[in-house]
Amino acid sequence: MEVIPAIDLRDGKCVRLFQGDYAKETVYAADPLEVAKRWVDAGTSRLHVVDLDGAKAGAPANLEVAGKIAASSGVPVQLGGGIRSFEIAVNALSAGISRVMIGTAAIESPDFVSRLCRERGPESVVVTVDARDGWVATDGWTSDTRVAATDLVDQMKSAGVENFLYTDISRDGTLTEPNYAAVTEMVDRVEGELIAAGGISSIDHLLRLAEIGASGAVVGTALYTGGIDLVAAIEALSTKADTC
Repeated sequence: MEVIPAIDLRDGKCVRLFQGDYAKETVYAADPLEVAKRWVDAGTSRLHVVDLDGAKAGAPANLEVAGKIAASSGVPVQLGGGIRSFEIAVNALSAGISRVMIGTAAIESPDFVSRLCRERGPESVVVTVDARDGWVATDGWTSDTRVAATDLVDQMKSAGVENFLYTDISRDGTLTEPNYAAVTEMVDRVEGELIAAGGISSIDHLLRLAEIGASGAVVGTALYTGGIDLVAAIEALSTKADTC
């Protein structure tokens, strides 16, 4: 299972939000490229970049920074936030992003997601299932829908999507623990990759997610506060895989 460090961008800086609340922001670094280098040097195989400004505004605002991270890091970068049209998605992929993460558009423009899977391949797409109490939230988590997370997965599988990221919003940034029951349900439903996020604050949490069958885990706050040492986490997961 991959441990994927999160780099959340707002006004060009690396920040973290508490439960997705834009009013509860902590700035961790002024230079996201330095942060990316730190995680790559620690051994990560992928970076998770979210354009928070873009997610809220509905169009990317930090694509240039994300492209620089992709160019300098040497590892695949997945980017989300404001990617709501085919043209924007293609621009991001052309800027060096390995795969785009689509959330709001999966609800509002499913035909765009289907087209992207057909024309650029399902390997270039991750649908983000951001859920609050089982219901999908959109627009940078600022709007709630009455679309069940499980229904969205089923709809997107029919559109050709293979890879998903599930985030329990109520646990994101809280350093509590993942929603294991929801992750288990998603793993059973998804045929490709299921990446988990939200509430991950220890190596034990990562090991349990690996046991459940998650293919990856996005870790943010715990890495920035030192609650999880990335080198130790990668080593623990590697050791577990070798003994299984």
